[in-house]
Amino acid sequence: MKKRSLLGAVSALVIIASCGKKQEQAPAAGPMPFPVQTVTQQDATVFEEYTANLEGQQNVEIRPKVSGFIQKIYVDEGQQVRKGQLLFKLETQTLNEDAAAAKANVAAAQVEVDRLKPLVDRKIISNVQLETAKAKLAQAKASYSAVTANINYGTITSPVDGVIGTLPYKEGTLASATSELPLTTVSDTRVMRAYFAMNEKQMINFSREFKGATLQEKIKNAPAVSLRLVDDSTYEEKGKLTAASGLANAATGTSQFRAEFNNPQAVLRSGGKGTVLLPLNIKNAIEVPQNAVFDMQGKQMIYVVNKDNTVKSKIVQVKTTSGLNFIIESGVEPGEVIVVEGTSKLKDGMAIIPQPVKDEAAAATTQENADVAKEASTQNTTKK
Repeated sequence: MKKRSLLGAVSALVIIASCGKKQEQAPAAGPMPFPVQTVTQQDATVFEEYTANLEGQQNVEIRPKVSGFIQKIYVDEGQQVRKGQLLFKLETQTLNEDAAAAKANVAAAQVEVDRLKPLVDRKIISNVQLETAKAKLAQAKASYSAVTANINYGTITSPVDGVIGTLPYKEGTLASATSELPLTTVSDTRVMRAYFAMNEKQMINFSREFKGATLQEKIKNAPAVSLRLVDDSTYEEKGKLTAASGLANAATGTSQFRAEFNNPQAVLRSGGKGTVLLPLNIKNAIEVPQNAVFDMQGKQMIYVVNKDNTVKSKIVQVKTTSGLNFIIESGVEPGEVIVVEGTSKLKDGMAIIPQPVKDEAAAATTQENADVAKEASTQNTTKK
């Protein structure tokens, strides 16, 4: 019995030793497959984005020229009005009384002139008295005209076609030219203006990108722009750059630009916001997928595959974005092979199995940008 137990123990030790040898002899895990892509160089269209404030082509504050209680409001908020349409009627009872008194003064002055004229003709009195009476008559007429004009100012009409803004005052409220808020604002929104600013670097790029001896010529040669709304949708109407400030703001270093968009469906409203997209063409651009670029200690890096299928990290300078890709300014050269996914699993010197992939996202983005640029160019040519 003891002999069998000893034999069993020896057998167990032999099995354990055998398993240990098998584990020691098991081969180490080989290189893992990673998707890679060859860096190419081609023309690309990118879109510079600028936050913009939207305003109507005309935003006219309606303020009374005379003081008076609001007797009647003839419009409502958001209503479309035409030029010359009646908006407000101010109570002018006091002015009517002033007009009656001024008219009486005119009559009295006229009587005095009529009385003195024959006396001057007969040389009973000097001509100086008559001229003085005539001056008083002219003064009385001027006062009467001023009062009459003030009465007319009590009837307020729209100076432009547009849409009525808010109505902060109700009927019966005292309104005057010195009131903090206007009676309302009439905004002509048939053409909307998008105001945005470029910093000094963007301004230099803009000046170099578009041809022209003057800023106005460069603006004229700029392509059509798009407008992204706050719901991330793209406004269906293309716009055009129309003006820019001649001087940079000394405090902020920015230059103000203006783009205009037709607004036939009244989608855009004064006071709204959006993002102006200005297309720029980059010659011989190096594009890489954004997934290929990773951050390390504040630097943007990329993994390049060597000829022996080992990887090495390189620092790159990103110029801008183009769809799902980055435009690389420096750090990688055309023809180099880069890892496009899974960079967090890599480290320098690590061997991989490269798996070339077609850059479908880049192709789609390039085609989309080309279509947008073509459409913008066509609209720009048509407008010219």
